[in-house]
Amino acid sequence: MSDRVQVLLDGRVQGVGYRYATYQKARELGVKGYVRNLPDGRVEAVFEGPNDKLKSMLTWCERGGPRFARIDNVEVNWLEGKSHYREFSVVD
Repeated sequence: MSDRVQVLLDGRVQGVGYRYATYQKARELGVKGYVRNLPDGRVEAVFEGPNDKLKSMLTWCERGGPRFARIDNVEVNWLEGKSHYREFSVVD
């Protein structure tokens, strides 16, 4: 069974490689979904997969992701519904 979670990240998360580091970590864990920059300066990610893998992704996100990122706030929204994604992608 797969779960899904939306994560909204505030701080220094754009222009520091956050999306691509997230992509690499998600692929490493076998998590599906996407990550994208938002016009308001935040990053949004939707992760889908087994609950233990999603918790690992959340821990990674909360610790700041790539080296030059700074996380000021993390909003986590658990979502219901069936699987939507075949892989993990970076959305431009």
